[in-house]
Amino acid sequence: MTMTKKNDTKQLIDKLDETHALSRDEWICLIRDRTADDADYLFERAQKVRIRHYGRDVYIRGLIEFTNYCKNDCFYCGIRKSNKNAERYRLTKEQILSCCELGYSLGFRTFVLQGGEDGSFTDDRLTDLVSSIRMRWNDCAITLSVGERSYESYRQLYDAGANRFLLRHETYDDTHYRKLHPSGLSAAQRKQCLWDLKEIGYQVGTGFMVGSPYQTFENLADDMLFLKELNPQMVGIGPFIPHHDTPFADQKAGSADLTLFLLGLIRLLLPKVLLPATTALGTVDSDGREKGILAGANVIMPNLSPPQVREKYLLYDNKLCTGDEAAESLRSLTQRMQKIGYEIQVSRGDSLNV
Repeated sequence: MTMTKKNDTKQLIDKLDETHALSRDEWICLIRDRTADDADYLFERAQKVRIRHYGRDVYIRGLIEFTNYCKNDCFYCGIRKSNKNAERYRLTKEQILSCCELGYSLGFRTFVLQGGEDGSFTDDRLTDLVSSIRMRWNDCAITLSVGERSYESYRQLYDAGANRFLLRHETYDDTHYRKLHPSGLSAAQRKQCLWDLKEIGYQVGTGFMVGSPYQTFENLADDMLFLKELNPQMVGIGPFIPHHDTPFADQKAGSADLTLFLLGLIRLLLPKVLLPATTALGTVDSDGREKGILAGANVIMPNLSPPQVREKYLLYDNKLCTGDEAAESLRSLTQRMQKIGYEIQVSRGDSLNV
């Protein structure tokens, strides 16, 4: 007697929970054939794993989007260099330090400096910034999300006091990567940066867009296999959301449901990983971040950027950057998390996946 498809997928979820690995064909089958019932089954398991390792704590990171200049021209991104309608800005060192000051007073113990690949922020300028933050708030983690740089640059920033680095690989498959990026950018180079960061000693975060144009189930299977191979400390995934001033303006957005399912799978694949419920998830679904936490996520990254620039860092349309996304609304975020049985923590929240 042949087993039903539903049983097959549940068996694969059980296998992933027990062994933290699946074959490429098994990943394809599980992602392609999933049902709403499978999702509930998965989330129950993912929550158990997350509570076993991290309890009911939700870690907060203060996001400082310090420049929206970028030398790259990625087809999906609103701050791509060809977008003449983007209102560009760079924060000064003083502005960035005052964001940290505000964040520290609110209880943040991790600052995430995120920006486009802006040549104005040279190694020396970024190093000076990191050193200043490290000297003033030595009990905090400093996370950088500043794209592809040389090994020497990464090393210099690490030596200055940066602890963590976020660099989404976007998609493992080189052919798919080339459909999302102009020539000059390659999946191989992106992945090399991640291996460099690991070798230097950073806690490393990677991730990918869900439902990006031309993405297949095979692509997602390869992404999951890469996560297993890299074994990062953090994984950030969110649905692709089109931006009106990009070549992908008319493409369909990625789904919240598939993003949530993949969050649950990543929690079983890498039980101790730090897993954010991302802003993009909160953008496509008003309860997206709560659902993300209930699917196995344990990190939220409220925005600490000055209010006047928040809407200019527009990677995709309708980005959530007011209301609860502002750090000032931490109390509201705390209440939203308490409502689903979780607690905001003000510690550094280091990854246990070491």
